[in-house]
Amino acid sequence: MDIPESIGSLEEQALKRKERLKNLKRKNPENSSSAANEIALLPKPKFRSYRPQDETLQEVKLDDAVPAELEEEVKDLLEAGKEKVKLLFNLAPRKPDWDLKRDVAKKLEKLERRTQKAIAELIWERLKHGNEDDLSAMVAMTHNRVGDEE
Repeated sequence: MDIPESIGSLEEQALKRKERLKNLKRKNPENSSSAANEIALLPKPKFRSYRPQDETLQEVKLDDAVPAELEEEVKDLLEAGKEKVKLLFNLAPRKPDWDLKRDVAKKLEKLERRTQKAIAELIWERLKHGNEDDLSAMVAMTHNRVGDEE
């Protein structure tokens, strides 16, 4: 630690420091009056639903909102909604049992082939035995059955 030579030099150093601080304060006016600047920088309040009693605050009060005319917009939406309803009817879901029919379709095909084969065998047997009267009735019945399925 250096020991100063005289008290006069300490006073000179103190004066120099004071001048430097004054110069710094002059260069940065924000630092010198920071409290006054903070008040000025605060945002002004906007009163939307509150009616202030102070007359100075009455100036920043916002006017009451006026509802917009919605009649034209509602009419347009209703007209647009009618078109959408038509589209929704086209997108109606399938019948509730469509998946059951889909799953059973393969089994039904197999049974239908067996039924047709059995009918054909019966027709051949009757042709061999010569029962033509029964044969015409059976052919008519199979044609009716095939017509019902389609």
